[in-house]
Amino acid sequence: MRHACLALVLSILATCAAALEIEDHRFFEGTGERVLRIVSTADLEVFEPYLLAFQSSRPALSIDYTVVSSAELYRAIRGNAAFDLAVSSAMDLQFQLANDGFARTHQSDAARALPDWARWRDLIFAFTAEPAVMVLSTRRFEGLALPETRQDLIALLRQNQDRFENTVGTYDVRESGLGYLFATQEARSTDAYWRLSEVMGRLNPKLYCCSGQMIDEVAEGRLAFAYNVLGSYAAERLARDSGGQIQIVAMQDFANVILRTALIPANATEPAAAGALIDMLVTLGLRDDRGDWPLPPLNQTGAADVAGFGPIRLGPALMVYLDPLNRRTFLTEWQNAMVQR
Repeated sequence: MRHACLALVLSILATCAAALEIEDHRFFEGTGERVLRIVSTADLEVFEPYLLAFQSSRPALSIDYTVVSSAELYRAIRGNAAFDLAVSSAMDLQFQLANDGFARTHQSDAARALPDWARWRDLIFAFTAEPAVMVLSTRRFEGLALPETRQDLIALLRQNQDRFENTVGTYDVRESGLGYLFATQEARSTDAYWRLSEVMGRLNPKLYCCSGQMIDEVAEGRLAFAYNVLGSYAAERLARDSGGQIQIVAMQDFANVILRTALIPANATEPAAAGALIDMLVTLGLRDDRGDWPLPPLNQTGAADVAGFGPIRLGPALMVYLDPLNRRTFLTEWQNAMVQR
């Protein structure tokens, strides 16, 4: 049995490696022959507690968990890669997949308990609400007033250009699906976005694919701050930061809040197991408080106090900036602002 499972894992890995840029992978071996194959943007250390909890109720089921970027996940599902569940923080790309027929329906009491804004046509199911935040280095901000709004941050950067030169981090929205979602939604919601982008662009910012990498760079002192990282990852890193090296700042003028979503690909071979995991995730998403789980619930306790709080809605409006012409126009303007050297 173990040799058969190992052969299966190696086969899957070989197939994925040929087509995907895999960031992380783990095989959780069960006692039976069935395997639930998950492709996800959630870091392994963040999502492992959910996988272990699910497997504890189904010990015969093995779980094959592959971590990729949101853009890679999108390409994998559109290419009919062999996965049973797709979990992503890039709501727009997930919606595009469902809208284009790459997801199959799932119906259950747990899924029906979700509010309308957290699911779409029994195809996409949200289970977290996660704000974008700024993570800063306490050492590099020593003696400075912390910004509360984007206007505050713009003024701070203009007044301290030498201090922040080469130490600003944010997403490379040309490569990061989540970064592109944050950027386009912020540009629609506040005029300050483009002014801030131009100011950061003059400081030779460092551009990243992922929240976790940016947060680590701040914690290690290489960045003064990282802009628009996932608040859930920042909170998890802060819990491990015994030295007080980082601090989380939520902008008070506007808060981008994404819904982390799951869908079952149209070609899934274990849709029942995938649906059962979705049910567990959405049930946890409706809990009253965060508890010991790494990811926050849908009610985002405490975030409602932030001005402008509200999750990005699941709906056709998400596809506006996925239109090739709109995307090309946005990326040209973004590059002119952010890549000035």
